[in-house]
Amino acid sequence: MTVRNRRVSVRIVTTVEFHTLPEAHVDRALDHAHLVFHETPEEKTRKQHRDLLLRCERIGAYEGDRLVGLAAALPFQLSVPGGELPVAGLTFVSVAPTHRRRGVLTGLLDESARRCAVNGQPLSVLWASEAAIYGRFGFGPATGAYSVEIDSTRPLDLRLAPDERPLRLVAPDEAPALLAAAHSAQRAVRAGRIARDEHWWREEVLREEDEDYKELSPPRVVVLGGDEVPPGGGAPRPSGYAVYRTRGGNEELRTSGLVQVTELEADTPAVAASLWRYLVSIDLTGQVRAPGRPLDDPLLLFAADRDQVRVTDQSPALWLRLTDPATALTARSWAAPVDVVLEVTDVRLPANAGRFRLTAGPAGATYRPTSDAAELALDIRELGACYLGGAELTRMVLAGLVTEHSPGAAARLDAALRTTYLPHATDGF
Repeated sequence: MTVRNRRVSVRIVTTVEFHTLPEAHVDRALDHAHLVFHETPEEKTRKQHRDLLLRCERIGAYEGDRLVGLAAALPFQLSVPGGELPVAGLTFVSVAPTHRRRGVLTGLLDESARRCAVNGQPLSVLWASEAAIYGRFGFGPATGAYSVEIDSTRPLDLRLAPDERPLRLVAPDEAPALLAAAHSAQRAVRAGRIARDEHWWREEVLREEDEDYKELSPPRVVVLGGDEVPPGGGAPRPSGYAVYRTRGGNEELRTSGLVQVTELEADTPAVAASLWRYLVSIDLTGQVRAPGRPLDDPLLLFAADRDQVRVTDQSPALWLRLTDPATALTARSWAAPVDVVLEVTDVRLPANAGRFRLTAGPAGATYRPTSDAAELALDIRELGACYLGGAELTRMVLAGLVTEHSPGAAARLDAALRTTYLPHATDGF
């Protein structure tokens, strides 16, 4: 469920208390969230929301015995450069319309940040439909995404030879066991992705009906490879796969058939080319849509005709907040050595504010308080935005969001933060 709310003032309502929302109040919490998000879900969808909320740590904002606000957090493992970290995946964040602009959202997010410290979660992440809100609470857009449309009334024109190994369709109930290793391999090389358990595969990625695409078919799964041992050894796994849904055309409405791509992962550009070629070639369809593609998707380079493959949207995706910068920064890998003094501001978590020396490189990193002169001054939201390697501090300097006291400091830190693949988040929550 997308996190969203409206602007609030800084005045806190002292009569509102924030504490754990018990399982007995989960249905009340769903009624509250559906009211705020203007939703009237069918029973099956409500059950999915209920099951998801039961998997969360839940914070209720109570005025007396009335629930006036809600925030929940899924305990995820998020891939970061060189490894993974425990994170709080914020969802169901909502405030009753009677209590807007009264500090309820501030109290919910402050309590969530406090619990991150207790739970050993140095990062908090969310999906935001209203970008103006969460920067004020220290979140920065750490990944971005394209939406792509492909004209499939003709074959896909490519600049490289596709992998010609055979493709095969896999039943969705068999897919989690087959795709899990391929997904894990992609997490290992691309930051921003959560670890999936079988429940997440079945109930989120491959659920039969998707409330956002009710007119589309159940999920289809196509894989390439999987019979051979991958380079470097290990158990056999597919070299690539795609999860998609379809819709037939309608002559009366003059609509063509549609292929909606939920996910496409590939070990090599040639494997990706083979999968895209297949999706474009599906009979009785005239368009392929693929929302949420990574900003460095090779499709945009190996497609020979960019009039056939069009980017229709570009937007921020996963927002990230550093709740424990020292732990987060010393846990990730670094592409180049850097030694830089940062002046960090953090209004919501003052313990994170101050002057710190970051010394990092391929051998590891330290992040310690210092009295040395600052070379870069920035807010915690900018530090979060660049943490996964998807944003450049040099651009933030040009935009006036980061102050460079020592010429070249931003470029040096950018070089150290750089990753081979841009971060990319695939799982909404």
